[in-house]
Amino acid sequence: MQATKKTRVRYLILFMLFLVTTINYADRATISIAGSSLQKDLGIDAVTLGYIFSAFGWAYVLGQIPGGWLLDRFGSKKVYAFSIFTWSLFTVLQGFVGYMPVANAIVALFMLRFMVGFAEAPSFPGNARIVAAWFPTAERGTASAIFNSAQYFATVLFAPLMGWIVHAWGWEHVFIVMGVLGIGFSAVWLKLVYNPKEHPMIGAQELEYIEKNGGLVDMDKPRAAGVASGPKWGYIKQLLSSRMMLGVYLGQYCINAITYFFLTWFPVYLVQERGMSILKAGIIASLPAICGFIGGVLGGVISDHLLRRGNSLTFARKAPIVIGLLLSTTMVICNYVDAEWMVVGIMALAFFGKGLGALGWAVVSDTSPKQIAGLSGGMFNTFGNIASITTPIIIGYIISATGSFKWALVYVGANALVAVFSYLVIVGPIKRIELRDVPADEAAPKPAELASSRH
Repeated sequence: MQATKKTRVRYLILFMLFLVTTINYADRATISIAGSSLQKDLGIDAVTLGYIFSAFGWAYVLGQIPGGWLLDRFGSKKVYAFSIFTWSLFTVLQGFVGYMPVANAIVALFMLRFMVGFAEAPSFPGNARIVAAWFPTAERGTASAIFNSAQYFATVLFAPLMGWIVHAWGWEHVFIVMGVLGIGFSAVWLKLVYNPKEHPMIGAQELEYIEKNGGLVDMDKPRAAGVASGPKWGYIKQLLSSRMMLGVYLGQYCINAITYFFLTWFPVYLVQERGMSILKAGIIASLPAICGFIGGVLGGVISDHLLRRGNSLTFARKAPIVIGLLLSTTMVICNYVDAEWMVVGIMALAFFGKGLGALGWAVVSDTSPKQIAGLSGGMFNTFGNIASITTPIIIGYIISATGSFKWALVYVGANALVAVFSYLVIVGPIKRIELRDVPADEAAPKPAELASSRH
């Protein structure tokens, strides 16, 4: 570690989080850009496509608590690098399902999407964990908003590119190109990402600044001998008994319902409901995403500004969330307009609002107990990403039953209102949870559980 030079290595770490989250969301969105062509080639209906869209979510949810525990047990750097490499490999393999008989291709595509979801499970708990380690409290809202806004940047950057690849080369090549990119990035991650106290480029002044202002710089210090190494089941019970955390979990579920509409059905909506070509839909889908990106960064900046001006942490986090989600309900107006430019403009406003209000990960960094920051992020993401399962399937059934997207937009808008209610009524004051000690037999799995987990 450099002793005297003034450094800002935390911004390099944030840049890496932004890049990896961009790739993460681009790999999630491959299926939506390829969806319309894939549906035609494989001859599948809206309900089947909805289930394929949801495959990612089933595994992503199941992997959250194990993924969070792995982060706490082995540290963010190694677990995250393995995660990037693995999900990228499964993305590449999706490019080859078209060579199978149709029935087998559908099953294989579902299973590979499932494996992508499982491999990506540690990603956002890892992001929140790294932000909690590298950033002081008053910078955490902006840092969380920046990595979270990468989901919109992924659409801005890759939706037109992926639309062009589908148009020029076929849907299979989208998966291959994006997967190879992720595999390459996993090597870059290992080279540049470390814990604060271990990073070869950090100066003593920056480390002291982070540590004195709320950064959890010793989060990944080696465990003492004899410390329980399994998931803290007693601690999980404490999180689930917190009214604040239950409100945050419900809010994130509803926010993610909006996210997964845009990640899965939105390009299909543009093609099938609005009559756009795949190439045009890929370009148009990027425009609301630009507004989402701006809103996402702005939400964090406003929140941290309110905090520095002396407002409570509760007000500073909740104000952008409530205002943003109320704006996102405007997407329902699309049901009453015909002009393409109006549809795009309204969706852009709704996506801007969703970005402004997407401060859930900042709240997790503010509230998670230091001992189980990864596990706490995993719990949060488990509840939030149940929406990645339910939203694509529910919308698929709505379209199948009604023949249009009108009630699908109403469903997504209603989720935004429920999230507002949750933050205003259920969450209460936002503060870091102090864990009570738990009995040793609750701190880790029992020997029989450990034995069975090895098989």
